[in-house]
Amino acid sequence: MSTGERRVCLITGASGTLGDVFCRSYYTEYDIVAVCRTRTPAVPSQLEWFVDPLDPEKAVPENNSRIFVVRADLTQPGEVERVVDLALARYGKVDLLVNNAAHIRLHPRGIVDGDGALEQFEPHFALNVGVPLRFSARLAQRFWLHAGPENRARNRNIVNVSSISGSEVYPGQTLYSASKAALNQLTRNIADEFAEFGVRANAIAPTSFPALVPTEQVAQAIVELDISTFTGGVFGVGVEPDAADNGRDAQLAEAEH
Repeated sequence: MSTGERRVCLITGASGTLGDVFCRSYYTEYDIVAVCRTRTPAVPSQLEWFVDPLDPEKAVPENNSRIFVVRADLTQPGEVERVVDLALARYGKVDLLVNNAAHIRLHPRGIVDGDGALEQFEPHFALNVGVPLRFSARLAQRFWLHAGPENRARNRNIVNVSSISGSEVYPGQTLYSASKAALNQLTRNIADEFAEFGVRANAIAPTSFPALVPTEQVAQAIVELDISTFTGGVFGVGVEPDAADNGRDAQLAEAEH
């Protein structure tokens, strides 16, 4: 069950660059269901806990906030449903869904150089678009759909981790860019549909991290959207406002001023 009144966050791609930073930065503020495929985030969890080497029997504060790690290949049939069931069984609710897991393979010589791009179509769209769609639909069907007043009171929402590549053209990123553009539009449509039962949906579209923007800033953008009232937006992180993909979208920091 949930520990007190903390919000419950379900995040995919928890062992990646952003997922790991999010878990390490916010595991004392959220109850987190960390979904990962291979590595686990370096935080206290049911798989890992901290010990004071000078006093091994002493209680360590970090262990009061353990993350619940779930290993899953989300592209396999039934895996999204298993994760949703585990999250609801453990905490009884999900307040924030962060669709962070992503697939990227670059084709620097273009999509006509052999069959590589054609073979990579399904992996890109299955994980970058299909999995967020499935998580959103299953959580709505199994928990959110008939809990409108509670959803609004808890300010429940979805944050999809997109990319500036979803609105800009970068060499070699054709499939990745197309999948992120689809994710942006999926976000807008989910926001419109889920408004009926009080669940918001937004996307963040960061530029390259940690090369051009600190990963911590991207993680903070997720938290800022979680506590906001925005819905249906795609917010750039670390990009110029005119690089966002429509007039409504802007840098998150500016949008909240």
